[in-house]
Amino acid sequence: MTDRSAAVHRLSELVERIGTLAFSDGPTRAFLDRGMRNYWDGYFAGRAAPLGLTPPEVVHAVFYNFAEGEVARHVPWVWDHITPQEAIAVRERACAATLRERLGDLADAPGTSRTADLATRAALSAPSEGRPLFAGLRALAVPADPVARVWHAATLLREHRGDGHNGVLVAHGIGGTEAHVLTALASGVRAEEFSRLQHLPPTRLEATVEGLRARGLVDVDGGFPAAGRDLRARIEHLTEVAAATAYEVLDDAELDELVTGLTPIAERA
Repeated sequence: MTDRSAAVHRLSELVERIGTLAFSDGPTRAFLDRGMRNYWDGYFAGRAAPLGLTPPEVVHAVFYNFAEGEVARHVPWVWDHITPQEAIAVRERACAATLRERLGDLADAPGTSRTADLATRAALSAPSEGRPLFAGLRALAVPADPVARVWHAATLLREHRGDGHNGVLVAHGIGGTEAHVLTALASGVRAEEFSRLQHLPPTRLEATVEGLRARGLVDVDGGFPAAGRDLRARIEHLTEVAAATAYEVLDDAELDELVTGLTPIAERA
């Protein structure tokens, strides 16, 4: 019998690899060619585009894990230079082209189309309540090309999980920067050495760590005690439970087939 929880966990890893092609060199170059100033302009234009012409406060709230002021350095500047509709098209074309290049002969294999169908069925069946970024993506047209459809479905499933993860973090009183601290410690890296935190002013980072320390989630010397590890494990478990709703439409055999089909795609991606 299929272990559905293990399959969902594996699928989360696979769609992460495929979905994050959006942040690779090909899409970045495509956005630079459209007038974006740097990587982060393209990142925010492409990822926030399904939300429409939203102010930085909304993007900050939806994306959740950026420090105060980070989003405002790019939004709304990007909307003065590219429309959300154009950003969606640039992102999809560049991601599909990048994935096709990396897949090689696998791009046109019959199994890729079948995998795209299964992933799309799961993505479109997932509940959107409480998931604003996923809901915006689900409102977009599904690409006809199987390779583009694989990336689109993976992105939907990735953001569905991400929106659910943010909800779990909110329920546990863990802010975006605090989540980065816990991730750093879980990876065996001190908070000040973690790449997503190095841009913060030292006083702001220390205040974040001190708040976690006061809750017993960080040791006095900046280490990761059992309480912190337990909380992070609980958050990850509940995130997986919420993510599993996307795959309820697939039976056990189809779930296994999707894992099998996405594995070589994610490896090449």
